[in-house]
This record gives sequence, C-alpha cells and structure tokens, in this order.
Amino acid sequence: MKQKTFLEIIRAIFTVIAALHVLRIVLNWQAAVGGMEIPIWISYFAILLAGYLAYSAHKLLK
Repeated sequence: MKQKTFLEIIRAIFTVIAALHVLRIVLNWQAAVGGMEIPIWISYFAILLAGYLAYSAHKLLK
C-alpha cells in the first residue's frame, strides 16, 4: 500500500471517529463497555485526539 493511500484512509477513519463522538455529545448517546457507563467527557478527549490524528494525516498528505 502506498503512503498516500494509507494516509487518506487514516484521515477518513479518524474524521469519522471524531464525528461520531460529536454526535454522541450532541444527541446525548449513552455508551457502556462491559456494563460500565462511559462518561461524556471521554468523548471531548476523543474528539481532540481523533481530530488531531486526522489533521496530522491531512498535513502529511501535502
């Protein structure tokens, strides 16, 4: 796989992840893993992390 293709895929994946976390916050979706409730503040952190990774992949494409 070429580096450009890899970075495009990574950018798309992390953009979708960030968008889903935004939707979780806006729509107040609840999430549970193993019966344990995941707090909403985790999504704020996940948006920052996924957004940064998508942005980094985008910058590396240029």
